[in-house]
Amino acid sequence: MPFTVLNSRMVEARITPGAQLFSQRGAMLAYRGEVSFTPNIQGGQGGIGSMIGRRLANEATPLMTVEGDGTVMFGHGGHHVEVIDLTGETLYVEADRLLAFDGSLRQGTMFLGSQGGVMGMVRGQVTGQGLFTTTLEGHGSAAVMAHGGVIALPIPPQQPVHVDPQAYVAHRGEVRNKLSAALGWREMVGRGSGEAFQLELSGQGTVYVQASEEKL
Repeated sequence: MPFTVLNSRMVEARITPGAQLFSQRGAMLAYRGEVSFTPNIQGGQGGIGSMIGRRLANEATPLMTVEGDGTVMFGHGGHHVEVIDLTGETLYVEADRLLAFDGSLRQGTMFLGSQGGVMGMVRGQVTGQGLFTTTLEGHGSAAVMAHGGVIALPIPPQQPVHVDPQAYVAHRGEVRNKLSAALGWREMVGRGSGEAFQLELSGQGTVYVQASEEKL
C-alpha cells in the first residue's frame, strides 16, 4: 500500500478492500470514501507478541487500524515525513516516529542490548530511546516522522557511517550499530566539540538522519 507524498509534512494512503493500514491515533487529517478507524491494542500485525513487546518497551504510542475503500491523508504535529519502502528487509525505528505503515509489515520489538551489549543500552539512554526499539519487517511502506527533514545515507560494506545519536531516526538492512565514546583530553578540559558520543553503523543498508538533535 504505497504512500503518496503530498508535501514534506503530509502523505496520502490508498486504502483498498481487504487490506489494513496502521497509524498513530490522531494522525488522520482527512479522508475520502468509505473508511473506518478503530483502536488497535495488539501493536499491529505482530499480535499478542508485539503487544507484550510494546508494554516491555513502555510504549505509549497507541495505534489505530484503518480499513475500507478510499484515501486517507496523514500528518502529525507538523513533523516532516519520510516514506520508507521495504522489500523484505527490516526497519529499526522508534514507535513514536511511526506515522503510518502497511498492515502487511510484521511489527516486533528489539532489545538494544542485543546490538552493542552494554553500550547498546547506553545508546538507548543517550538518545532517549530507552532499552527497546520497534522493528518492521517484510514488504510494504512506512511513513516516519522527523524534525527538519531526513536524509538517507547508504552504508556500504566495510565503510561504517558515524551519526550523532540524537540525529538518528531509523535504519534498515543488515546493519550492526554501536555507541562509541569520542571523549578525549579536549572534552576533559571543556574545549571539545561537544560530540562526546557517536553512533557507528556498519554492514550493508541505509541510515536515516534528521536535520536536528531534537527528539519527537
